[in-house]
This record gives sequence, structure tokens and C-alpha cells, in this order.
Amino acid sequence: MTADLPPRWLTPEELGAWMRFIAVVELLPGALDTQLQRDAGLTHFEYMTLAMLSEAPERALRMTTLATRTNATLPRLSHVVTRLAARGYLERRPCPSDGRATNAVLTEEGFAKIVETAPGHVATVLADVIDPLEPEQIPQLADIMARMLTRLDPEGRMTVDSVRSALGEPAGESAVSATTEQAAGD
Repeated sequence: MTADLPPRWLTPEELGAWMRFIAVVELLPGALDTQLQRDAGLTHFEYMTLAMLSEAPERALRMTTLATRTNATLPRLSHVVTRLAARGYLERRPCPSDGRATNAVLTEEGFAKIVETAPGHVATVLADVIDPLEPEQIPQLADIMARMLTRLDPEGRMTVDSVRSALGEPAGESAVSATTEQAAGD
């Protein structure tokens, strides 16, 4: 900012929108964690780690790729992977295409856990995020979030379509719901 220009301030309408947005950013992670801890004994981050693996080919990802998908540092992810491995939900294995790399691989027990947990998690997302909106507001919310993500994540690491593309899925298809539907049909 140059010394010639006064600082820009939020209008009352912008301030109201900002304060509501911050409230959601602060409250939603707690609501998701509370439900997952209560119903599954998992944190939201642990759930997302298992979910990313459940959607990956052969239910395996390199640790570096999994860190990107979950927006985690490698040390944080390594700590969580160690905890989940101790519970039997995943394993660390050498990467078959690069012996220097390590893969996190979802076990059958981990897959069963994500299938068991997903309906309650989705119910919480529906109740707290989707259901309060009118149907025509869903595409608006998606557009607003996409615009913010363009600024916050210019490389597109956290966008739904980039994750789906990396997992070999067509854009617009929900892998978690497909996993849940597949398990329900078994």
C-alpha cells in the first residue's frame, strides 16, 4: 500500500458478512469434530485422512500426496498416520514405484470404519451446512467458495475437482458417497 492512499475499511454490510463468515469458520470445525469424536472416536482430520485413502486407487497414497490432499504438513500427517496405524486403520508401506517414498494404505478395518462413519458425518454436514440453505443457494455457496479458494489456494490443491481428478474420478462425482453406496450394497 502506498502512503498516498488511505487504508480501505469494510462497509457495514461487508463487516456483517465477514463476522458471520468468521463465526462459521470458528464453529463448524468444532461441530464436525464433536460428531466424529462422539460417534466414531475420530477427529475430523483423522476422518479426512481415512476418506482420502478410501477414494484413492488401491486405497493407497504417497505420504506427500496425502499431506497435500489433507492440507497438512508431513510431520502432522505422520503423527496422525502413526495413531491411525496403531488402531489398525491403515499401514505404512514402501511405495512400489519409488522405494524412497512411503505410502499410507487403508486397511480393511479402516475402510469399514470410514463406511460406518460416513453417514453420520454427512448427516452433520447436511444439518449444519446444506439444510439451512434454499436449493438455489447451494450453487451460490459453491461459487463463493470457489472464488475464495482461487485466492487462498491458487495451485488448486484443495479444490474438489483437483482431488477428484488426481484420484481418477470424473468431476462432479462424489467418491465418499460412492464408497458409502458400494458398502451399503455389499
